[in-house]
Amino acid sequence: MNNQDLLKIAVKAADDKRAEDILALNMEGISSIADYFIICHGNSDKQVQAIAKEMKDKAEENGYDVKRIEGFDEARWVLIDLGDVVAHVFHREERGYYKLERLWGDAPIEDILSELNT
Repeated sequence: MNNQDLLKIAVKAADDKRAEDILALNMEGISSIADYFIICHGNSDKQVQAIAKEMKDKAEENGYDVKRIEGFDEARWVLIDLGDVVAHVFHREERGYYKLERLWGDAPIEDILSELNT
């Protein structure tokens, strides 16, 4: 499996828990932290936690190591470090405040959701 496979697994997990406005940014050549960033949000603390847990569980089920999870208990901004894929799961209000999409506005958006829905 490669980074693209991991990206698809994580995006599908978020989609399965009804994450909203899922974006997958290709960070290759932009960030040395990861090849892909996923940004999405939930509408409640419980939904944010459910999205993050599903991403973690599906990655592990497919043989990927979850390096670290930050912010799970607070459920305002959960960061899931999957190595070459880093997921940012926000509570709706926090996403609007931090606007990570703008910060990395030069990163190309991967069209993963349309691939999953075909």
